[in-house]
Amino acid sequence: MRLKVTPNAAQRSVHGVFAEGHGAVLKVGVTAAPEGGKANTAAINLLAREWPLPRSRFHVTAGAAIRGKTVLVEGDPATLLAQLNQWMDRNHA
Repeated sequence: MRLKVTPNAAQRSVHGVFAEGHGAVLKVGVTAAPEGGKANTAAINLLAREWPLPRSRFHVTAGAAIRGKTVLVEGDPATLLAQLNQWMDRNHA
């Protein structure tokens, strides 16, 4: 999953999926500073809370030091997609 993280945001939140370039990104805001991996950890914690998944299933695989990140979410793709669709229906309909 492609993620765009805004550190030092006024509040933590998942803003939704947006078109960017030749694909889509999930935009999130976190209150943590972009230093020492704090914003990455905060983004993972936020996603784990929103989608009730263990934090251990999320891994930043690219972009650890920039706002644009690639995050791997471990699990069955069909199950994860169903959970994401349910979350989107509840929160961004």
